[in-house]
Amino acid sequence: MKITQLNSASLADVDERLARPTYDRSQVAVGIAHFGVGGFHRSHQAMYLDHLLNKGEGFEWGICGIGLMPTDQVMSEVLSRQDNLYTLVTRATNGEREAQVIGSIVRCLYAPDQPDDVLDVLVDERTRIVSLTITEGGYNLDPVTGRFDPTTPDVAQDLRREPGQAPRTVFGYVIEALRRHWEAGRPPFTIMSCDNIPANGDIARTAFSAFAALVDAELGERVQSEVAFPSSMVDRITPITTPGDIAELIEVYGIDDAWPVISEPFAQWVLEDVFPTGRPPWEAVGVQLTDDVEPYELMKLRLLNAGHQAIAYAGHLAGHTFVHDAARDPALAEFLLGYMTHEAAPTLRPVPGINLDAYIHSLLERFANPSICDTIARLCAFASDRIPKFLLPVINDNLANGREFARSAAVVACWARYAEAIDENGAPIDVQDSLRDELIARARQQRDNPLAFIENGSIFGALARNRDFAERYRSTLESLHTMGTRRTIQGLNASLATDNVDARSCQS
Repeated sequence: MKITQLNSASLADVDERLARPTYDRSQVAVGIAHFGVGGFHRSHQAMYLDHLLNKGEGFEWGICGIGLMPTDQVMSEVLSRQDNLYTLVTRATNGEREAQVIGSIVRCLYAPDQPDDVLDVLVDERTRIVSLTITEGGYNLDPVTGRFDPTTPDVAQDLRREPGQAPRTVFGYVIEALRRHWEAGRPPFTIMSCDNIPANGDIARTAFSAFAALVDAELGERVQSEVAFPSSMVDRITPITTPGDIAELIEVYGIDDAWPVISEPFAQWVLEDVFPTGRPPWEAVGVQLTDDVEPYELMKLRLLNAGHQAIAYAGHLAGHTFVHDAARDPALAEFLLGYMTHEAAPTLRPVPGINLDAYIHSLLERFANPSICDTIARLCAFASDRIPKFLLPVINDNLANGREFARSAAVVACWARYAEAIDENGAPIDVQDSLRDELIARARQQRDNPLAFIENGSIFGALARNRDFAERYRSTLESLHTMGTRRTIQGLNASLATDNVDARSCQS
């Protein structure tokens, strides 16, 4: 088989089974600057724009990808070699695959090496949207107080930045660019968060306006009052690309793409329609524009994202490597369904156009898709960023309203057991978290002090002082230590099923 290196010159020669851009990429101008060009952005926002371009629309809205982290340097180099083209492969539950070459990213910059180029793009009047997938922790807000933290080293450096000195953070770049826009008498660009955070538009406004206020009080006020921060709900399961994925692309399609992206067929984007200086006609390719994103984002965060957390730590402790295996484990599947049905769903208000029961069962099918090969390790990573945003609001809502919370408490207990960094067979667990050392230290105290892990107020607030939660958490953690994860989950399922039957009997 002839192997074709993916780039602009080779597009005409790629396997005919690969869909490819039908538009002239030389005619696409940058209108969106995007920070955080990882797999999700490329399977989601860049894909939607590529579909729009294939319809002959949106040529002023091409994407310039911007990387800030050391790991982004590889991304920039790979995409530059490939003329910013990459392959998106979707894998269905039945094993069917579809592949397409995406061309909507037309430029890619690595900020530490190209700071002036990044600022030029951001200041260009044609750049009307700056979008973000910088992860839950990238907004630099304290998880308990919600306040911006100005003390992290790079942020502190940007706040002390001298004229002519390059910024280090997304805050430094964006606020400097906005300052220059206003200095030139131009309206500001829109800042669009696409991260998995409740009210992500409000979170972005809080973070960027707080940083700006620390630079200059008037600048902070202008960011707060004049910049649009639309909220969004984004959804597509996108695992980390593996060497096997790259090799499969060569074997099946004969195309050498050093950084393809793999995803499920499902994709959803609900977006608040607040773009004062314009936006692409995303509705033409299935994006749902709305005045109120909150019901959709809470549905996704508390069911899909928190659902992932519900099976991640228990799944790892039970010996699973892949998400689909954990989702097909009868005990874990029952536990997950119970969490979503009896604990997460009751905290949600009605979601227009969505049947929650059908949505829950679609999630079970998506999680169990063996073609995605999403890893438990990916779901377990950076829990201290995820659990406070995805799961703790469910717990607090249910505690406040006298509803079930036992499964949610079990998720926290499984995380605490996982954070001991030693599994049930004595093998080490590679805990990936920005608070790794603190989490492990607390987790390893909990056989003597069962509440040590949740006494971390910076993550859990006052939850350890809630007697009902603390008792349920303590008993589940003790069971994990003495009986193991599988028997603990099975016992919890059985006891809660009995409780639900008894409750229904009393109601009838």
